[in-house]
Amino acid sequence: MGYECFDVTVVDKIGRIRMNRPEKANSMIASFWRELPEIVDGMSASGDVRVIVLEAEGRHYCSGMDLSVFAGNDDIRPGASGHRSRRNERFRSTAMKLQDTFTSLERARVPVLCAIQGACVGGAIDMVSAADMRYATEDAYFSIAEINIGMTADVGTLQRMPKLVPEGVVRELAYTGRRWSAEEAMAAGFVNKIFHDRDALLDGVMEIATEIAAKSPMAIWGTKQTMHYTRDHTVADGLEFIANWNAAHFDTDDMAEAFASQMEKRQPDFPDLWPLSDGL
Repeated sequence: MGYECFDVTVVDKIGRIRMNRPEKANSMIASFWRELPEIVDGMSASGDVRVIVLEAEGRHYCSGMDLSVFAGNDDIRPGASGHRSRRNERFRSTAMKLQDTFTSLERARVPVLCAIQGACVGGAIDMVSAADMRYATEDAYFSIAEINIGMTADVGTLQRMPKLVPEGVVRELAYTGRRWSAEEAMAAGFVNKIFHDRDALLDGVMEIATEIAAKSPMAIWGTKQTMHYTRDHTVADGLEFIANWNAAHFDTDDMAEAFASQMEKRQPDFPDLWPLSDGL
């Protein structure tokens, strides 16, 4: 299936989602918000994708919301007419729909890795904050740019980023809209690793993705679910969650295969997750 904003491939159980509008700095046009969750949800449901890599063509990773989306939206145009209550409700519903685009990265049954070069600003930070890991080139930079156009970021940055880096850092970036270098981002723990250029970045991220894809997909899914749950709950709640998860999902066959492959000095061969049914 063809997409307007993305090129999609699956090789060796790694799903690669590449933003393909480099001439527009991969800005987020209307179709972006529909296509991304469709692709991610589809890969998650398939069962035969074990890792997703979200990458981009061109000099910049993503410049955030395309200005055409604002220009064509009567809900936010100054002086827009019509019933205020209906207009405000539609704005809220639209914002929540946009939020769900990036929540798809969290709800995926597999890890999502972002390979970031150049600019990652505005809505792009909302997006990568919802991913599992972030990797960047030396020239990458980040900006919570919404403040520079007179609005509060509303698609996930202010909710997720303080769980990843110190709150004071997020406040400074959100209040000033300044550029945050890849080096600063890695020092704060937002970026996992920095690579010299885009080629090295993609090679490095694919190496990490390949290593993850070789693990038990059920154990990986359980790890992701547990970490997300623990992030939003107390330690006691998190401990109970993993006890319940393993009581329900612990797979002795996967453990036996892991031990056997280590003893036999070979790659393990774990079955894929079962696909989710489209009919339910």
